[in-house]
Amino acid sequence: MDASLTHEEFSKHANTKFQVQVDENTQVVLELIEISELKLYPQQEEFTLEFRGPLDMFLGQGVRDFKHDQMGQFELFIVPIKQDAQGFYYEAIFNNLRQ
Repeated sequence: MDASLTHEEFSKHANTKFQVQVDENTQVVLELIEISELKLYPQQEEFTLEFRGPLDMFLGQGVRDFKHDQMGQFELFIVPIKQDAQGFYYEAIFNNLRQ
């Protein structure tokens, strides 16, 4: 895991926009709308992120290239979880081993 992809780092960027590369010619903007509490266990830590995207662009589950002005470029595996009048919602789950 990239050291910058932590609960603390994502928490600093709640409610900000991320560019997601759909294909070589298409990008979509997803907004980070929710960060779960960090759950700490003796050997692991867990948290989830929820993003909202536009209604006119559905992303299937898979690894996506993300870009953020402060966090830089990275990949996340996202899964669509719901849809409402505001857009499509996606979740990324982190389950990291602790040292």
